[in-house]
Amino acid sequence: MIVVTGASGKLGQLILQELLKSVPASQLVAAVRSPDKVSDFAKLGVQVRQIDYTEPHTLETAFTDADKVLLISGSEVGSRVPQHANVIDACKNADVKLLAYTSILHADSSPLPLAAEHLQTEILLQESGVPHVILRHGWYTENYTDSIPVALEHSVVIGCAGEGKIASATRGDYAAAAAAVLMTNDQANRVYELAGDEAYTLSEFAAELSRQSNQAVRYQNLPQDDYSHALQNAGLPQSIALMLAESDIGASKGGLYDDSKTLSQLIGRPTTPLSESIKTTLIA
Repeated sequence: MIVVTGASGKLGQLILQELLKSVPASQLVAAVRSPDKVSDFAKLGVQVRQIDYTEPHTLETAFTDADKVLLISGSEVGSRVPQHANVIDACKNADVKLLAYTSILHADSSPLPLAAEHLQTEILLQESGVPHVILRHGWYTENYTDSIPVALEHSVVIGCAGEGKIASATRGDYAAAAAAVLMTNDQANRVYELAGDEAYTLSEFAAELSRQSNQAVRYQNLPQDDYSHALQNAGLPQSIALMLAESDIGASKGGLYDDSKTLSQLIGRPTTPLSESIKTTLIA
């Protein structure tokens, strides 16, 4: 039995889709806060169990017969460590054979402030005695392609990443990696640094967008505070805007770069090229 937490999210749904290619639906559990959001999976025979990272008793119930659990990191930045600790404790009590965790690229040396909670979770995993595998994710390409309509409207991509190289991959690439690990034996105590095969700067991102859209789009590098304020003016909550600006600064320091090609080796194919992601967004 494989339990996927956070299964109603964009990544979680993709992971379930990947697992369903090889695992009977009856052996999969979608553990979610809102069961109605995974009704399509329930119709396929996937078990649905309601959980809340802040309510340990829900976790104990959800993990009762689990062999493997995938902990997709919580979305509430600042509150994730105690939430993850609850999941780890529940897995220990349920004698789970493998707990996989989605961390952040180079969590132990990353300049991104986001890495702190991930590293703390990794330490909790190490101290727990629960057999575990760590999937350290780089950036999602969608973090940039989702903003393409706005970039085309204003003919500019904004950020504060300077000329930092970003080795992103799509959520689909990371989902394939998670499924591969969950379906492979002897994964305990492994740490995977997962990132895209190719790396690009935001200037190169803007240039590729210009080429494919036949519209001149430039990259404007802003001071961190100016970028944060621009994101807030665009409607993002202050906390999210600050996080994105801090992450761009981290990217400028190499925090989103990795050239090991571990991800493509794990999934048995090249990661999705930036050009393909941009093309898909433009024709959507």
